[in-house]
Amino acid sequence: MESTRPIRALMRGLDALAVLNLRDGATVSEVVQEIRLPRTTVYRILETLCDAGFVYRDPVDDRYRLTILVRGLSDGFDDEAWISQIAKPCIYELSREVVWPITLATLSGTTMLVRETTDHASPLAVERCSAGVRVPLLTSAMGLCYLANCAESERTTLLDALERSAKPGSPGARLRAELDPALADIRVQGFAMHSHAARGTEEISLSVPVALEDRVLAALTLRVSAVAVPAATAVPRFLPRLSACAAKIRSVFSEQQAAARGAPEAAV
Repeated sequence: MESTRPIRALMRGLDALAVLNLRDGATVSEVVQEIRLPRTTVYRILETLCDAGFVYRDPVDDRYRLTILVRGLSDGFDDEAWISQIAKPCIYELSREVVWPITLATLSGTTMLVRETTDHASPLAVERCSAGVRVPLLTSAMGLCYLANCAESERTTLLDALERSAKPGSPGARLRAELDPALADIRVQGFAMHSHAARGTEEISLSVPVALEDRVLAALTLRVSAVAVPAATAVPRFLPRLSACAAKIRSVFSEQQAAARGAPEAAV
């Protein structure tokens, strides 16, 4: 089997990310010293990372710093345990009560990544998706729910990245003047709702945040057929139980974190 030659440009980009990760930002000259490449090459690498949304150039001190999108590169690395041990039992218990499918999704780059779903266990699922499916932020209840409830700095970074990557006239190019009030309404009402066509019918999604202090862990979403359950009925019928499920996940997650922090002291 022939060996595959590494892509040098990719290796250089990863080297630059590693340097920025070890510092509170770095200038072009500092990155040049670390990775031993020509200044013009390093500048192009850093500007490319800026265009991709992983890095930004701070106008205050002219240093390049990582953005929140870098966290998406580690999706699935450190959160499988809480999803499988805490969230999964909770959403399957809720799905048995309401029968309609329940989905848990986390942020992944500029999309929502489905991490767990009861679709294949629900006889009422209009469409069935599986874990690993990516859902757009601006055209889904879970995406709008996340955007509305995440920290302002994270929201700004995500929207900037979406605007840079969007084609003119696409949903990703929606004006902030239109989007900001909608996200503010979602924060006030405590949930996001979105409808879309699915197999010749309309499906309604209700989504609530699973938040821990100032961090949104995930978005919890319930989907129903609009023909069977109109929106005016779905909200009062299912929102309280969906919110209670999110609160339970948050509570158990907090308890386990507190126990983990206290474990070393208890062992002394």
